[in-house]
Amino acid sequence: MAKNYWLVKQEPEAYSWATFVKEGKTAWTGVRNFQARNNLRAMKKGDWVCFYHSGDEKQVVGLARVERESYPDPTATDVDWSAVDLTAVKALQKPVSLGTIKADSVLKNLPLVRQSRLSVSGMNEEQFARMLALAETKAAS
Repeated sequence: MAKNYWLVKQEPEAYSWATFVKEGKTAWTGVRNFQARNNLRAMKKGDWVCFYHSGDEKQVVGLARVERESYPDPTATDVDWSAVDLTAVKALQKPVSLGTIKADSVLKNLPLVRQSRLSVSGMNEEQFARMLALAETKAAS
């Protein structure tokens, strides 16, 4: 079965990679953008997820996997929002900065660059492999 690849963004002050690792897994809730919601709904168990620190850091810092597919977001009170459960897999050997991503011929077209406010976005297999190469990290957990 084909795998999908994703990138999720979070300000480290709100929910950091270190907190995620300590907890081991998390419910990815609170997404209130329709395009990001649709991306959450497309996630499948076992898909790889790059974890990006936004704010001042602006870098991909870790790898996660989708543990539980889309379900109704328990933090939503009005519209039809979704959440997924993610499991922390490993920190990247070398974080990949936004500057590096923008300068890279394979990564410069990521939604992260083109739609900077989108908190959950897709990547293709080539982009995911390039991200790992720049991070000097292997996906196998």
